[in-house]
This record gives sequence, structure tokens and C-alpha cells, in this order.
Amino acid sequence: MQRHKFSKALFSNRAGGSIPSIIAAPTENLQSKFVVQRVLELREEGIPLTDIAVLFRSSYHAFDLEIELNKAGIPYVKFGGFKFMETAHIKDIVSYLKVVGNPRDIVAWNRIMLLVDGVGPRTAEKVIGDILQRKINGSSGGEQSRRFWATYNDYPEKLTDLFALMKKIASDEIPPADKVGIILRHYTPQFKHKYDDYRKRQKDLEMFQTICERYKSLNTLLSDMALEPPNESVSDITPTGSEDEFLILSTIHSAKGLEWHTVFIIYCLEGRFPSHRSAESDEEMDEERRLMYVACTRAKENLHITYPMNVYDRESGLILSKPSRFLKGLGKHTEKWILDEEE
Repeated sequence: MQRHKFSKALFSNRAGGSIPSIIAAPTENLQSKFVVQRVLELREEGIPLTDIAVLFRSSYHAFDLEIELNKAGIPYVKFGGFKFMETAHIKDIVSYLKVVGNPRDIVAWNRIMLLVDGVGPRTAEKVIGDILQRKINGSSGGEQSRRFWATYNDYPEKLTDLFALMKKIASDEIPPADKVGIILRHYTPQFKHKYDDYRKRQKDLEMFQTICERYKSLNTLLSDMALEPPNESVSDITPTGSEDEFLILSTIHSAKGLEWHTVFIIYCLEGRFPSHRSAESDEEMDEERRLMYVACTRAKENLHITYPMNVYDRESGLILSKPSRFLKGLGKHTEKWILDEEE
């Protein structure tokens, strides 16, 4: 098939201004922390949050950033995908962890009970009532936790796997990421049965497991997961405008036709943007390139393009480390930074 190229002569009516910057971060989390720090600096300089946007190829690319924004008290709105903790499948996985952290969490219990094939609201209510009234006797940590879960061997067969799972992941010696790995092996059949678009949601689960790898404590992980985006101004920053001031998080598709003072484009990494699958055809790669063009031209004053240098892709089993091919040839037209590792 013959491919056609339409040449463009790009120009700007604006004089001066800073040139775009390309920021390489050692890890995904350092990428997120850079964005948070820069947003805070811009807000201190008087740039409204509503005039700052973080753009990404796929919704799950923003998950790690959402956690850091919540921890920093920066309010945001997200377009082109659900917020991290609003996705049903992430709520499912977190519910298993919540029950381990607090066996009296009735809402979490109810959610994971109803995931079991053949268990309805009445059965779930009966079993949860039994757990709360007769079986819980204090803290769920350590050896007491193992004894606690070991008592669940007299329930219907369809619940056997669930209680065996909870017993297995109750140990404090199992890191949060390993707990999630065990949960995912149990959850995958339910996940595929419950969601027709499970293939699309799979990347969300992989990203969640990656996020969990930086946590050593389940309690700390659950605390960060429980943080809600604030509805008021940024902590320690006096509001200067509307109370409805939020940072913009958006997929590139949803950003078409819009502009902001400062734009961050995150995950400009081979295998993420463009994705592995886009390399399967010239047409898909051309579409990815057009999206990169759209993203870059959303910025009026500042453009920051970021990528992490060490990303494990669970689907392919590869370590992603190369910057996006779309960044090649920019040369003198950009500033290049490499963030330092955290001490």
C-alpha cells in the first residue's frame, strides 16, 4: 500500500519563550514526583492549576501520578478514563487487601464474596455475619492472623478457594506486591468472566502490581490507596481564583483542540508511546505519531516530555528503557535532563 506524507511548515506567532525539555527519570515513581514538584513550582509562580495539563497515551499511565498527586494534596480532574481508584477491577483487588488489613471491613468482604460464582447477597451476608460475630478475636496480624484464617474450613465448597487464598496472603512476611500477585492468579478467571473488555483492563492490573512493588508495608499501601483527591486548594498554597481549580489529567485523544500554559507528556517511552502493538502496522504507527504531534502542540508556554528509563513490561517480559522514537531528531531544539536517583 502506498503511503502519503503531507508536509507541514510549522511556525509560531509567539516570540521568545522556553524551549521544550525532555526529562529522563530512573523510575516511574520519580517521573511522577518530578511532575508533582514542577506543578507545585508553577502554582507558586501564579500559574492556575487549570492552565496546566498532564497528557498520556493510555489512562493507566496516570495511575502512579494520581497517587503522588493525592499525597501532595493537589486536586485534579481526569478526562479520557476513570481515576485509578474508581475503576471496578482495581476496587476488586484492593478489597482483598483491605480484608487482610482489617477483617471487619464489611464493604470489602461483601465485594470479594460476590465475586465468587454462585454466591449471592444472602449467602455473603450470612458468612460475613458469622465472621464478625463468632470468629474474630482481636488483631489480624502475625501468627494470630494465620490461626484466624485456618479456622475457615467448614464453609460451602464454593468458598473454599477464597478462604484458602486469604489464609495464604495473611502472612506479614509476604510483601504487598507478592500478595497482589497471588490475588491476581485467583482473581483472573473471575475477572475474565465479569468484564467483557478484560483485555483492555489488564494493563490496569499490571500497573497496580508495579506500583505495589515500591511498598514494604500493606498498611502504608492501603493508606495511600484510601487518599481522596482534595476538593479544596493545594496544601500550603493560598487560593487566588476559583474554588474549582484542578490540575488537568487527560488522554491525548481527549485533549484535541485544547491548549494550556504548561503541558507534561508522560511515558514517552518505546513500548508505551508508541505501544508495542502499534509497531504491527504502518497505519497504527502513523496514528501514534499524529497523537504525539497533537500532544506537543497543546502547550502555549512550557512543554515537558518525560519518560522513565527502567520499566518492566509484564505482557512482553521486557525491560523498557529507550525513549520514544518520536523524540529522535529533536536535538538542539530541546533541553535534556536526567533526574537523580532518590537517596
